[in-house]
Amino acid sequence: MATFLFDKIIFGPVKSRRLGVSLGINLLPNDSKLCSFNCIYCECGWNPEETYKVNFHPRAVVKEKLEQKLNEMKNQGEAPDVITFAGNGEPCMHPEFAGIIDDTIEIRNLIFPEARIAVLSNATMIHKPDVFDALNKVEDNILKLDGGKEETIIALDQPVGTFNLEKTVDLLSKFNGNLTIQTLFIKGEYKGESIDNTSQEEIDLWLEHLKKIQPREVMIYTISRDTPVETLRRVELEDLERIAKMVEDAGFSTQISA
Repeated sequence: MATFLFDKIIFGPVKSRRLGVSLGINLLPNDSKLCSFNCIYCECGWNPEETYKVNFHPRAVVKEKLEQKLNEMKNQGEAPDVITFAGNGEPCMHPEFAGIIDDTIEIRNLIFPEARIAVLSNATMIHKPDVFDALNKVEDNILKLDGGKEETIIALDQPVGTFNLEKTVDLLSKFNGNLTIQTLFIKGEYKGESIDNTSQEEIDLWLEHLKKIQPREVMIYTISRDTPVETLRRVELEDLERIAKMVEDAGFSTQISA
């Protein structure tokens, strides 16, 4: 059950399973998770039960801390493969997200022009034009789609507000292929109900969504750290490879993180 929070705006660099040497940016509070989902597998744990005033890191402070860290890495001869927006929840919830992306591109171009910029997002904010436009500017626009059925996604991701799968797929398709779909596969039980997004029925529906979205890549993975729900189980590599084969047969490049 032990989970963790990122206690700094800039963290790492770390060796990412999916992205290489990654310097992380946490736009959310350092002492609490803040997300539009409350995923039962989230390594950061649960959203707070009580509402509270959110003090987002100011845009200017994020820019200052990032520039400082990248210059430090350059002086040490250490180059990141990617600058990754992740952290304690959904980064696109930050009210200055679009401006922070512009700042990051500017700083990256000056200090490490070869580094990519990645955003790990649950796609709940892509209906906002400024967020959509900002995500279109980064090299690795990585957006979540955790199943084929709406009820499965709701069971896994526990949206804080409403969730409409058809609308989400339609919005994802509007990136015209400038995105990566990221899906976590998992099995187990939660509140007495079976959880499994690896069934053939589930995969077939998920593949139909991918065909509408037309991502340039699909990332599939499973849990690697503790989760807030102890009755969840990781999916074995053999099962991930089976799913990846179906994705590739559908015409999409696939990356597995087991």
